[in-house]
Amino acid sequence: MIQLQLIALVLLLSACKSSEPVVPNKPSNGDTYRNPVVNYSLPDPTVIKADDGFYYLYATEDIRNLPIHRSEDLVNWKFAGTAFTDATRPTFEPRGGLWAPDINFINGQYVLYYSMSVWGGEWTCGIGVATSDKPEGPFTDHGKMFRSNEIGVQNSIDPFYIEEDGKKYMFWGSFRGIYTIELSDGGLSVKTGAGKQQIAGTAYEGVYIHKRNGYYYMFASIGSCCEGLNSTYTTVVGRSENLFGPYLDKQGRSMMDNRHETVIQKNSRFVGTGHNSEIVQDNKGQDWMFYHAVSVDNPKGRVLMLDQIRWENNWPYVTGNSPSLEAQKPIF
Repeated sequence: MIQLQLIALVLLLSACKSSEPVVPNKPSNGDTYRNPVVNYSLPDPTVIKADDGFYYLYATEDIRNLPIHRSEDLVNWKFAGTAFTDATRPTFEPRGGLWAPDINFINGQYVLYYSMSVWGGEWTCGIGVATSDKPEGPFTDHGKMFRSNEIGVQNSIDPFYIEEDGKKYMFWGSFRGIYTIELSDGGLSVKTGAGKQQIAGTAYEGVYIHKRNGYYYMFASIGSCCEGLNSTYTTVVGRSENLFGPYLDKQGRSMMDNRHETVIQKNSRFVGTGHNSEIVQDNKGQDWMFYHAVSVDNPKGRVLMLDQIRWENNWPYVTGNSPSLEAQKPIF
């Protein structure tokens, strides 16, 4: 009996030292969700709340022609169709995939920026744009805005759109520097005569900028996105008092020099945690962010993850700095 008790004690101590992430504020009334919120591949998510009250999420086309999903609560998602069909999909990069979309509402219409590339095609890839009157589409393609070899930035993918002082800008780039350029008033082309400006270094891709309390926060991803369980993708951030930088870490070191703070990194259940979406708020004013990861239990593809973004001393963080397994749902 004593021997069995000792074995039980050893097992209990081992469990206490487990590397599993802590479940924050776990209630017992069923008001929780579990990651992943979608357990099939939806990489590089972007999300918007539409006029109909639903949230719409768009992702890299592991589902051909760029998938669209719809939700009322950020947790339960239903497939709503694709942005394009085989007949309407963009064609400026032959045999190219539709990657890393960015959805926006501009001048009364839904504007979908997208990357089009083939693996290794870092000088022929580029960024295009499509529009629709409805968030679920169908989207009308307006073709490429620019290619890498036209704008002089290798690996020109991963677009992000933002407005500032009545002007429209695109940020983009993937491990060859993060750049920005001003767009036309309609947001469908580069402004005539505009020049590009480098904003961050060569460690990053998939940037998203969030404005809060007088700061601009540049979220980005570092590491490898697409090597299955060997993926090292990690979500990082720097902040600035100006849209165009410099973006700094907590010690004042610049993202131009590839310095940053870690927001979401791997744990024992999920690796490759990166390419985050826009931050969205629930009815309680809590901030939430989507991103993708590779599940240890289901390593095929990159599944859709959701976690709350919290703030301390005007810096964002996720509890435990890694994906939650189970957490309280957003409040609607």
